[in-house]
Amino acid sequence: MSLAAPTVSAISGAPFRVGVAAARYNEQLVDTLLQQVCARLRAAGVAERRLTVVRVPGSNELPSAVQLLGLKERCDVLIALGVLIRGDTIHYELIADAATHALQRVALDLRTPVINGVVVAETPAQAKARCGGKIDRGAEFAQAALEMAALNRRLRKKS
Repeated sequence: MSLAAPTVSAISGAPFRVGVAAARYNEQLVDTLLQQVCARLRAAGVAERRLTVVRVPGSNELPSAVQLLGLKERCDVLIALGVLIRGDTIHYELIADAATHALQRVALDLRTPVINGVVVAETPAQAKARCGGKIDRGAEFAQAALEMAALNRRLRKKS
C-alpha cells in the first residue's frame, strides 16, 4: 500500500446502506480495521441500522459473504476486511490472489462497489503496523466506500 493516500472528500454517509464482511482469522488485527471502518462511517453519518457487519472464518470466505450481503441487504457499497500474513508456504499469496479476483467479480456481477480491505503483510510486525499504525487503513477503506457509494448512486440515477 502506498503512503500517498488520496485527498479526503467530505461525503455524507446518511443515505447509504453499507455491508461489511470481516474475517476472524488474525482476529485482533481485523478487529482494529473493523473498528476504524465503523468509526469513520459513523463520523460520516452512516446510521447504525444502515450498517450490517458479518464475520466469516477467514479471507477466503470474504467474497461469498460479501455477495450474500449484497443480495440480501441491497447495499450501496460493500467492504471486505481481512489480514493475511506470510507463513512458511505460498498459501497466503494464493488466498490473497483468489480473494482479490473474487471480490472484483462480485462487484461486477452485483453492480455494487466492493472495497478490498484485505491487508497482506510479510511479517506479523508489518501487519500490525498496517492495521493499527500511523496510517489509519480502516478509515481509508471507509472513505473509499463512501466515495464509491456516492458514485454508485449518482451514476445509477442517470441510467
